[in-house]
Amino acid sequence: RGDDLELVKVHGPPKLISQGKHFPFIVVSPQCLKKHRWQATELTTLLDQIEEDYKVDQDRVYVTGLSMGGFGTWSLATFAPQRFAAIAPVCGGGETYWVRNFTHLPIWGVHGGKDKVVPVRRSQEMVDELKKKKGNVKLTIYPESQHDSWTETYDNPDLYTWLLEQKRSGSSE
Repeated sequence: RGDDLELVKVHGPPKLISQGKHFPFIVVSPQCLKKHRWQATELTTLLDQIEEDYKVDQDRVYVTGLSMGGFGTWSLATFAPQRFAAIAPVCGGGETYWVRNFTHLPIWGVHGGKDKVVPVRRSQEMVDELKKKKGNVKLTIYPESQHDSWTETYDNPDLYTWLLEQKRSGSSE
């Protein structure tokens, strides 16, 4: 949170990019204002602007976020479920009733088994509810990780391979 965009480069894909990694897609990493939480309407407005300004394959829009961004990822999926090809929330959570809106969406949740900031049950509850509704979901729990389950997640090339394999439902090749 804050107004220093350099802080965004401390974790996740922005960190990897600052270290020289190249991704075959556009990476957008917004920073939430201090004392605020992510609002799906604001994130959707940002996405609208990105899609207007850049050549975006609208059938391959993915959302991931860590911690508060993991919560924002779940929230954004419920707000605009038909807009995304897949989501990958990291150490987040949400309200289990939200999942009825996005059972069609491929989801890969990740959490640290020893997370004391956001208990692993927050991800587990979302995944369990999706499984009850026959959702396309998987959960990776790093048993020894605490809150920082994102370093291992975003360093894993399988995440990016999986994301790029996903395409928005109802679209044709």
